[in-house]
Amino acid sequence: MDSISLIRTPIEAELGDFKELFDSSLSSSNALLDSVVSHIRQRNGKMMRPILVLLVARLYGAICPSTLHAAVSLELLHTASLVHDDVVDESSERRGQLSVNAIFNNKVAVLTGDYLLATSLVHAELTNSHRIIQLVSTLGQDLADGELLQLSNVSNHSFSEEVYFDVIRKKTAALFAACTKAAAFSVEGEAELARLLGEYIGICFQIKDDIFDYFDNKEIGKPTGNDMLEGKLTLPALYVLNTTKNEEAQEIAIKVKEGTATLEEIAHLISFIKENGGIEYAVQTMNVYKQKAFNLLASLPDSDICAALRAYLDYVVDREK
Repeated sequence: MDSISLIRTPIEAELGDFKELFDSSLSSSNALLDSVVSHIRQRNGKMMRPILVLLVARLYGAICPSTLHAAVSLELLHTASLVHDDVVDESSERRGQLSVNAIFNNKVAVLTGDYLLATSLVHAELTNSHRIIQLVSTLGQDLADGELLQLSNVSNHSFSEEVYFDVIRKKTAALFAACTKAAAFSVEGEAELARLLGEYIGICFQIKDDIFDYFDNKEIGKPTGNDMLEGKLTLPALYVLNTTKNEEAQEIAIKVKEGTATLEEIAHLISFIKENGGIEYAVQTMNVYKQKAFNLLASLPDSDICAALRAYLDYVVDREK
């Protein structure tokens, strides 16, 4: 059995219920909106976040309508943030597919993101849980806060791992933590353990995504150094810049932040980072958080759900795109 099948098997029926509810939430009589949504849905993602909601809910009880609406709400909010991020980053591709703003335009992309966000809040309300409504609303704040923090850090000439992790916790980790916490809320489970589990998974997920940027892979849908083209320095770069104190590398890194680095300079910096242990350090850090998540699961009675969550973590860390 492959890892995705192992992860999905305990919740296969409920995942079908989620898909039905999610699809119905996106149906619209507006022809333009329907075209944009159809394009977004062509990505055919593995639904890692809804799966996480369902698995964590099953840790503590039976999946209920509140769980399903929470999963739909969070996936819609996530999708909205991606559409908006592509506008902010002026990205023409996402995961190998043309972005909404590239096919349509920025106005359509922003309004579609707004529609998805509003629909997310509708489903949050349908959970009939004040705690989940508050969680989704706060997550929206965190995602925007994290994006603004990342933008403000571009003009900062320091190379801070602390700021890097602040951004991760406000963006990727906050989303995964919201998924696990909402799941626990929906079935009256242990919310703080669930939140921590989600945060650790989210940190692993983002570090893995950042590692991808140092290798050319068409399946990922972006060229090597794409983050640097956007002025972003991630964990491998920050580690090497702070440990080697190499003046040439630091000068290029500052140019990356200022948006003036050439493709040749970015390629040189990437090679320098790889040669000086940046990737190994990022992998090591990612595995520290993976072990923290494993330790949380070890504190629970063993079950097919715990096994599926361990497989989920393995997949996040070992995936190739």
